[in-house]
Order: sequence, then C-alpha cells, then structure tokens
Amino acid sequence: MKPFTNFESRIVPLNITNIDTDQIIPARFLKTTSKIGLDKQLFNDWRYDAQGNPNPDFLLHKPEAQGAQVLVAGDNFGCGSSREHAPWALTQFGFRAVISTSFADIFKQNSLKNSLLPIVVPEDVLAELLAAGTSATVKIDLPNQTLTTPSGRKVEFPVDGVSKQCQVEGVDELGYIKQRESAIAAFEAKRVGSINTLVA
Repeated sequence: MKPFTNFESRIVPLNITNIDTDQIIPARFLKTTSKIGLDKQLFNDWRYDAQGNPNPDFLLHKPEAQGAQVLVAGDNFGCGSSREHAPWALTQFGFRAVISTSFADIFKQNSLKNSLLPIVVPEDVLAELLAAGTSATVKIDLPNQTLTTPSGRKVEFPVDGVSKQCQVEGVDELGYIKQRESAIAAFEAKRVGSINTLVA
C-alpha cells in the first residue's frame, strides 16, 4: 500500500442508493486474481450496452469525470456479496475515496485494506455534494479526519484508529503488527513471567 496523502479532487456524483458489489463489478469478471484491468469492468453493465458499446450518458464517460478521484454515491454503498474486486476496480479506475451516508460493513473493511477511503457523511452533506456536480471539488484530510465541501464547510468523518494508521503509513494489517513486534514480545515475556510466579 502507498501512504495516504491529503488531496483535493473533483467529484463524480452517482445519485443511486443501494449500489451493490455486483453493480460495481459484475460476477462474471471475478475469475482473475489480478487487479490490472479491472477499471475497464467498473460499473460495466451501466457503462456499456449488450454489444459492449460505451453508454455516452453514463457519468464515467463524461469528460469532466476523467481524473476525478472521489466518487459520491447514495446510501448503503457496497451492499451485497463480499468481493475485494469491488474496491480493486474502483482504485484501478483512479478513485481514492467514496463518500456516502453508509457503507456495507464488508465492503468498508475491504476498502480500508485496499487503499480506498470510505467516508461517511450526514444526509445534508451528501445532498450538497450530489447537487454540486462534477465540476465541484472537495478536500480530504485523513490525519484530521475532515472533508471540506465545495462550499468550504469542514466536516469530520469517522475512521477507526488502526485503519487510519495503516492508510497514513501505507502498511497492511500484517505490517502494522510487525511494527509492534518488540512490544508484543515484551508483553508476552511479562505474561509468562507472571504465570510462572503464580505456579511457583
């Protein structure tokens, strides 16, 4: 994982609720274990017709959506089956964060483990972002857990401490544990010593 850096980006507002993982990336594309190329199947059944031709009306095909790093979506984003391919496809497309009023728990955890930041905001903030359009920009500050909206409003968002530290430092959970090997060893030595004392 790369260390998370604060950034400013245009948004892609996708005003649809209950977007499930099969809509993010259909099951027929899950045979691969590689992340490469999954951006081409992101929202495949909305982006292309049955013959594989691009749907010009879909947001990701709009010129103003190109290069945007923040997806804004309706409530309950990422529901449905568990698949890491969903955050893989989003990050391969270039998204670094998804903003919604709620996320499915498994999708949220998969995202945090794959350098995609799920940001939960109140309904009025989501409404502002969805109305702002693709020309609007937001600022994301993970260390301070703040989102700055196009109007300049600064909104705090929740993220657990371990996931935040892993993202900021660019390490996975195993890397996080390995950084604390000496503290773990000291704790175990003290625990075993205490047990031996009690037995004696």
